[in-house]
Amino acid sequence: MDLEKVLQATVSNDNNELNAAQKYVEQAAERNLPEFLVALVNILADTSKSQVVRMAAGINLKNFFTSKDAAVKLQYQERWKTFSDEVRFHIKTMVLQTLGTEPSRPSSAAQCVACIACVELPFNIWPEVIPTLCRNVTDQHSTEALKESSLEAIGYICSDITHPDVLAAKSNDLLTAIILGMRKEEPSNHVRLAAAKALLNSLEFTKANFDKTSERHYIMQVLCEATQSPDEQIRVAALQNLVRIVTLYYQHMEHYMGPALFAITIDAMTSAKDAVALQGIEFWSSVCDEEVDLAIEAADAQEAGKPPEQTSKHYVKGALNYLVPILLQTLTKQTEYDDEDDWNPCKAAGVCLMLVASCCENDVVGFVLPFVKENIGHAEWQNRDAAVMALGSIIEGPDPNVLIPVMNQAMPMLIRLMESDSNTIVCDSVAWTIGRICELLPEVAVNNDFLDSLIKALKNGLAGEPRVASNVCWALSSLAEAAFDKEEIQDGDQPYTYALSPYYGDILKALLDTTVRQEANSSNLRSAAYESLMELIKNSAKDCYPVIQTVAGVIMERLQTVLRMESSVQSADRSQYIDLQCLLCATLQSIIRKIQPNDIAQWCDSVMQVLLLMFSSSTGRTGTIQEDALMTVGTLVEVTGLKFMVYMESFKPFLLLGLKNVAEHQVCLAAVGIVSDLCRAFGTEFVPYADEIMSILIKNLGDATLDRSVKPHIFSTIGDIAMAIEGNFKVYLEIVLGILHQASQTKVFKEDFDMIDYLNLLRESCLETYTGIAQGLKGNPDNPSADIGILRPHVPHIMQFIDSIAIDDDHSDGTIATSAGLIGDLCDAYGNNEMQSLVTGNVQGMLQEGLKSKESKTSKVCAWALKELHKVK
Repeated sequence: MDLEKVLQATVSNDNNELNAAQKYVEQAAERNLPEFLVALVNILADTSKSQVVRMAAGINLKNFFTSKDAAVKLQYQERWKTFSDEVRFHIKTMVLQTLGTEPSRPSSAAQCVACIACVELPFNIWPEVIPTLCRNVTDQHSTEALKESSLEAIGYICSDITHPDVLAAKSNDLLTAIILGMRKEEPSNHVRLAAAKALLNSLEFTKANFDKTSERHYIMQVLCEATQSPDEQIRVAALQNLVRIVTLYYQHMEHYMGPALFAITIDAMTSAKDAVALQGIEFWSSVCDEEVDLAIEAADAQEAGKPPEQTSKHYVKGALNYLVPILLQTLTKQTEYDDEDDWNPCKAAGVCLMLVASCCENDVVGFVLPFVKENIGHAEWQNRDAAVMALGSIIEGPDPNVLIPVMNQAMPMLIRLMESDSNTIVCDSVAWTIGRICELLPEVAVNNDFLDSLIKALKNGLAGEPRVASNVCWALSSLAEAAFDKEEIQDGDQPYTYALSPYYGDILKALLDTTVRQEANSSNLRSAAYESLMELIKNSAKDCYPVIQTVAGVIMERLQTVLRMESSVQSADRSQYIDLQCLLCATLQSIIRKIQPNDIAQWCDSVMQVLLLMFSSSTGRTGTIQEDALMTVGTLVEVTGLKFMVYMESFKPFLLLGLKNVAEHQVCLAAVGIVSDLCRAFGTEFVPYADEIMSILIKNLGDATLDRSVKPHIFSTIGDIAMAIEGNFKVYLEIVLGILHQASQTKVFKEDFDMIDYLNLLRESCLETYTGIAQGLKGNPDNPSADIGILRPHVPHIMQFIDSIAIDDDHSDGTIATSAGLIGDLCDAYGNNEMQSLVTGNVQGMLQEGLKSKESKTSKVCAWALKELHKVK
């Protein structure tokens, strides 16, 4: 079949032609992918071919280079490296040659250039690509299309490159090209827009340029000029750059804020163009974020007795007089038919006002209250809604002592609006504001002066529009927590009664009714109602227990009914069916935790029967249901302890299936968690199950396909097994210590903060495993076992591991605490001077650092470890 005809058919409206063409492309790629890509790039580069054919060739070529799926994209990048030098050279030459010749936007060739460059540049291959692209932009003889597509390629490379340091060395050339393309003297708006987008993607690695005053001045001048472009897209892109720059380079903004940025962004906020207004608001939201962070850093520095590295310029506080009135006015600009999920200036203004309140605290109150008083009773619903939103937006930030009198005055008006306002949007905002008051100012919410009328209004709200009822559910959750926390009780204890006790049965009944409303699928209402139910069960007093018992029966009955329905559920409804099972399971977990010890026995059999039915059903093999069902079993293990042993024969096959389910890592993680629960519940009675489970856990640790987030939990669980089965763990000791040694050598890319967090979590779990082994082998404190001697030869390596953690500047509070705990256990186990000789100065320094930790657990365990070390001397 002729390739051009095939490409023509890939954009056909005829499904038969389209399917045949796609099948041909797949088969051609399978037969000889390099040869097929060469054929595609030749067509893409041939200006004599039709526009449709070239565009189709470009799209197909691009799709063989990149994917939205990160794992697939990585596979494609690795595949490219396997092609011969000749094929790679030909494709690179042709895609560069194609830039500026394509009839359509965006340029497929630009995307292909970027995909290849992102693979090759980190290995210093294709070093000429950046100079070539920059030259295409700066050469006065270049066409508009060539400049635009070259800037697109630069932008894509800056966005997608995984090693930014590769581009940092070329930042001067890149910025020269980008800024040249952005200048107001550039006649083409397409070029200016492409340059503005490229600048946005390059800002991360141009720090050296921003640190130089002259270069920074020129960049900011060109950027500020671009914000005045009559072209909306250019203006928006320029403002997006300012938003990013104020986050990355806040300390350099003082020179520009007064003379330019303030006026530019305030003007943008009042624009009739939503896209422009959004960026103006986003700019001040970003300034708020920075100044809140700087305030926290300043407080930390003051506590540590040293000056902060950077200081706040208080731009937001200085702009309050201009900023807040615009935000308040913007709150009034919503329409009746705004989509809940659409991001618009009105919603952005609400978020910005919340950030302003967090940033400026008490100073914001005086600007907002007059607006609230003037508009809360306004005839226009938009003004009433804006007043309520403004009130809700300033609840977090200002001193509670300032806000409590204000909110005590406002609460009766909010309750009246909840009961009588005819506009759904206003009622929705009132429910949200009441929820924030319950969450952040509990003294106002749990006030006998209006608690009765508040609960009545909220119960009625549950019958309102789904979006209102959903916010009411959240408000009830916050109210229950506020009422529970108000009671003076010891940690883990439960008050006999509390403020919600007289209303408790009615509230739970109303929530149960809400979960089965016909419109419960709208606005996430069913989920919100069940979650509220769980919070009310969790935050309940002892005199509410009979109601919880009744609810337990309802939930069990619903679960049994749902399981009987499985065969009749249509495929279109299966997702909702699965979600319902998961919600019922989660609610059951909350109930199990509240069932009193004397009553738990009568529930266990029926609960396990339902859960085993869920595991056995075809739907039960769905990952989300398995996960929730396993977590429910875990809760049952926690409350029943050793009595759960009677269910192990029936449950073990499903536990093993969960542990082996590496494809659905959340299921595997839930199963791993249950193993820890079983160890704590069974102690040495866990021995008969250890072999099979340890075999799977060790296999999982070596499985490259298992999501890495599960592996630290596996290590911790192995520590729990060691602690539970004590000396019986000796048979696994050699292989586990080998795996721990290997894991302790793990290194990560220090520029990747997620990987630093992962490394700390991995190290913490390894330390927990060593701790579990040491405590398990040591045995009962009253009757210590000689098995602890088996670990002695490995203690020097363990201490080397702790030393490597101590010298890592990125070690976490958790790794300090677990290191200290392990050192204390080893001192207690060996009770001689060898431990003192193994504790280096670095480790001593880390323990001293832990003594000053804000986390009481860390400071206490470090104090104990140092005390144990002192004993050893």
